[in-house]
Amino acid sequence: QVQLVESGGDSVQAGGSLRLSCQASRDTFRDYCLVWFRQAPGKEREGIALFDTDGYTTVPDSVKGRFSISKDNANNTLYLQMNGLKPEDTAMYYCAAGPPCGKKTHCSGGRCSPVLPDPSRFAYWGHGTQVTVPS
Repeated sequence: QVQLVESGGDSVQAGGSLRLSCQASRDTFRDYCLVWFRQAPGKEREGIALFDTDGYTTVPDSVKGRFSISKDNANNTLYLQMNGLKPEDTAMYYCAAGPPCGKKTHCSGGRCSPVLPDPSRFAYWGHGTQVTVPS
């Protein structure tokens, strides 16, 4: 049984920082691609940070330079560090586990950007943690 439990969500002023945690079972860490998703009211769920089984990590351009992903193998915990928070970062944040993700990019005009996998690829989800950045 894959179990994921998120924590760390809070209400924080614009420009502030938060670190979200996702406690996972040992097998989850070793065998699955782990992704942080977020979903704002009325919007689709979007992937914002990925940690793959081979150690590859990435974030989409929308949060590049502000968000980063890491994990502590000893404590089976996945982290999402969020700096420079903006009101548009307000959302429910979820961690999810699925099969190895691989590297996917979208190239346009000579510039390539990472593409995070669709939520439908992930069978295992936590219940989420709320992040609110008042405007």
